[in-house]
Amino acid sequence: MTNVVMPQMGESIAEGTIVRWIKKVGDSIDRDEPLFEISTDKVDAEIPSPAAGVLTEIKVKEGETVAVNSVVATIGAEGEVASATPGAALPEAAVGQPESAAAPTAETLPAAGADEDHDESAAAGEDSRRQKSSPLVRKIAQEHKVDITQIQGTGLSGRVTKQDILDYIASAKTAPPATTATRVPASAPAPGPSYQPGENVHIVPMSVMRKKIAEHMVLSAHTSPHVYSVYEVNFARVTALRDKKKAAYEAAGAKLTFTAFIAKVAIDALRQFPIVNASIDGDNIVYKKDINLGIAVALDNGLIVPVIRNADEKNLLGLSRAIDDVASRARTKRLNPDEVQAGTFTITNPGIFGALYGLPLINQPQVAILAVGGIEKRAVVVDDAIAIRPVCHITLGYDHRLVDGADAGRFLAFVKERLENFDEGWT
Repeated sequence: MTNVVMPQMGESIAEGTIVRWIKKVGDSIDRDEPLFEISTDKVDAEIPSPAAGVLTEIKVKEGETVAVNSVVATIGAEGEVASATPGAALPEAAVGQPESAAAPTAETLPAAGADEDHDESAAAGEDSRRQKSSPLVRKIAQEHKVDITQIQGTGLSGRVTKQDILDYIASAKTAPPATTATRVPASAPAPGPSYQPGENVHIVPMSVMRKKIAEHMVLSAHTSPHVYSVYEVNFARVTALRDKKKAAYEAAGAKLTFTAFIAKVAIDALRQFPIVNASIDGDNIVYKKDINLGIAVALDNGLIVPVIRNADEKNLLGLSRAIDDVASRARTKRLNPDEVQAGTFTITNPGIFGALYGLPLINQPQVAILAVGGIEKRAVVVDDAIAIRPVCHITLGYDHRLVDGADAGRFLAFVKERLENFDEGWT
């Protein structure tokens, strides 16, 4: 008998959600064959079977969240009887709880007369559990000067989750000051329900990925004052170079896309303007010496941003290969958790869906994001004459706490000039 456990998908990840069981109880499975799909704070992934045999029992149902190293299923030898009641092996109260949160035994109960000491130690334990939150939660708490121990956590063993702290911050912002009497104007009615009884609607629960995207977007909107600058770029030079080199790149096993050209130029711009490759830590500016480029990838059920580490060390061919690799593995859920972390700047491409340009939210804790619009042939003025050229609008969204309009203008002007005059030697 082999126990299947919730894997540790990164140092800061304490729990995972079972999104889908790929195999059913009674199914045969080979070692390393995909067994189930999970979703964590960082990445969605298919988890391979640790052994060959028959799936004899499923202990955690789809949609449930459990701590890492919790047993989620068992695999037996061929011919072994499978459990007829998946999920019955765990008591209801124990599902989703780590071992430390199990019911106390007689050995752990306090002795008579020790109630006061027990209460104090229990309170200390509760504060300790709340403090054992993810690095992201602690960072949010630090930025907003919030004491985590004052928040009632809803996570495992009272852990404070990202949603807990976002809700706490939001309620603190909307709560009236204790010393001031606040009267709500009659013209500002309380928010009503999103639909009315009897209305023709179809309601489905959010997927785990959609919930996490929602949390990240709310966090970004709450954290950064977003400002946008849009530049128009003539892509005639890039288009000509792409047409010239596309076959050679394909022979080398790489797809030469417009995104690769844009990434190459953006990396050069980040070297030139390091303020755009920085982060804010309280009252400090953290300049990132590495350029870790995030490439937003649209999935059927959401969006993920895999990261190309040390992207400035790659030439155009290397970037083309890396972009194709992370995008392909993102769509097939084969990314590792560390491949969606530590990004310093992100490129997103709404233009592939026909958008003229985009106004994306910043991928925290970064301070800027570049959006690429659709590349279309348009009438433009060239040397006082009207000509048809492939044109694209690029947008820089930036955190105005750190990046000013002048910084954004210089960054985009650099990108525009490089793209319109791309030198073949830069490849």
